[in-house]
Amino acid sequence: MSVHEKAGKRATSDMLIHVPGLVSAYYTRHPDPDDPAQQVAFGTSGHRGSSLRNSFNQAHILAVSRAICEYRKRENISGPLFMGMDTHALSEPALITALEVFAAAEIPVMIQKGLGYTPTPVISHAILTYNHGRSQGLADGVVITPSHNPPEDGGFKYNPPHGGPAGTDVTGLIQDRANELMAKGVENIARIPFERAKKAATTREYDYIEPYVEDLQNVVDMDTISRAGLKIGVDPMGGAAVYFWEPIARKYGLDLEVVNTGVDPAFGFMHLDKDGKIRMDCSSPYAMAGLIDLKDRFDIAFGNDPDVDRHGIVTKSAGLLNPNHYLTTAIWYLFANRPRWPQGAAVGKTLVSTAMIDRVAKFLKLPLQEVPVGFKWFVEGLLSGQYGFAGEESAGASFLRKDGTVWSTDKDGIILNLLAAEITAATRTDPAGIYSRIEEQFGQCVYERMDAPATAEQKRILKNLSPEMIAADELAGEPIEQVLTRAPANDAPIGGLKVVAPNGWFAARPSGTEEIYKIYAESFKGKDHLRQIQQQARQIVKKAFENGN
Repeated sequence: MSVHEKAGKRATSDMLIHVPGLVSAYYTRHPDPDDPAQQVAFGTSGHRGSSLRNSFNQAHILAVSRAICEYRKRENISGPLFMGMDTHALSEPALITALEVFAAAEIPVMIQKGLGYTPTPVISHAILTYNHGRSQGLADGVVITPSHNPPEDGGFKYNPPHGGPAGTDVTGLIQDRANELMAKGVENIARIPFERAKKAATTREYDYIEPYVEDLQNVVDMDTISRAGLKIGVDPMGGAAVYFWEPIARKYGLDLEVVNTGVDPAFGFMHLDKDGKIRMDCSSPYAMAGLIDLKDRFDIAFGNDPDVDRHGIVTKSAGLLNPNHYLTTAIWYLFANRPRWPQGAAVGKTLVSTAMIDRVAKFLKLPLQEVPVGFKWFVEGLLSGQYGFAGEESAGASFLRKDGTVWSTDKDGIILNLLAAEITAATRTDPAGIYSRIEEQFGQCVYERMDAPATAEQKRILKNLSPEMIAADELAGEPIEQVLTRAPANDAPIGGLKVVAPNGWFAARPSGTEEIYKIYAESFKGKDHLRQIQQQARQIVKKAFENGN
């Protein structure tokens, strides 16, 4: 995909969504329950869509909320449901709809005071904190967010009592039941008016900020950051972390500046992403251009996407740090500076994350667990302490508390940001400098992800690629060592194909949230070698489309 001519430039007024029209469509448009494109569909990060495409409307949220009520009853989940939302325009309407259904079902719901915004990792932290030491009356949660998706999108995620993203066994049940309810007619779903729902005995306003901020010292070395006197810059990118950073700075005495305190559902302050769209992707140098321009003002700076499950680290020496480089640096630092972590704690990575992690883990003699794309695959390992660190190439990760117990089972952009400050304070070198040393020891790698449009049928084909389709013995001149369609850590289908050689690899898979397919590729032999890998990968995908299976 080529770089759009306006990538990295500020959005202009003609590019902004019409928020009243978007919200009106949420209430007035009625999805066709027989059209797969308009049904409830839980991908890797919940159900996502837009009211303008009839894929995220009130009918969807009524049905999903009722399905969650039924799931809770079936699983005897009787504790509070922690519910939060991000700053997308469709998030508040969806929260209102969901609360009307949950209140009618007499489910105890915890919402942020004043209908404020709540990051995804804070919901996970709240669930785990409440459930600690309990075996009955467990809590679960809902996060209403499409993550970094464009402003016209909405999203709805369910987190069971383990605190992390629901697995396919759970989301499949909720999705199927929701579509049944839509087909029957959502007018039959019990709900009570929002003003009554908000005042219901089961609805409780809750301060999500203070408990999370207070607990941060148990996962990140906040004292070291404070003593170093670092000048820290933060861009919440108009997201749910916007009101968290001032309390963090105040509690821990940090010299921290929030460079953008605005909340705008049209996200008119954004710089355009690679494709010229408004997308709040804190791992994109185009979307993060504003903070990158300010990098020399700070010792370390960082940003987050709207629901705060991703991190973007901006250094003086290198600008925005490549997500794979930062994951590697975080692993290198954490396993050397967390002496109370369980002996034998593993590194968890997705199959499309950099192979530099493999080299570092091997050198440090750490177990390495490679799973399919999706943070749900890390939940049990983080919960049990089997994983000290778990991360994915799309700039999402979490790690254990300093005492080796679970912090969150969802991605936490805040602690990964603060870890960058800890690394800088403790080593007097920013994370980019640490990664340069890692490259000196293990070699340089070149990594790239290519996206291209894909129909539903093409995505189905890619999802079902098989090892038998690879007739070649070599990948870009090197012997093929592995052809994977299932993850080594858990034998789960990866929803695509990964081909591995000694100094390079590629993976092809359909997106779970957008109408695109992705080819990930990496080389330890330079850009020319990477291009050879990518060319061979494209040929395999093209052949798969032609064969149709």
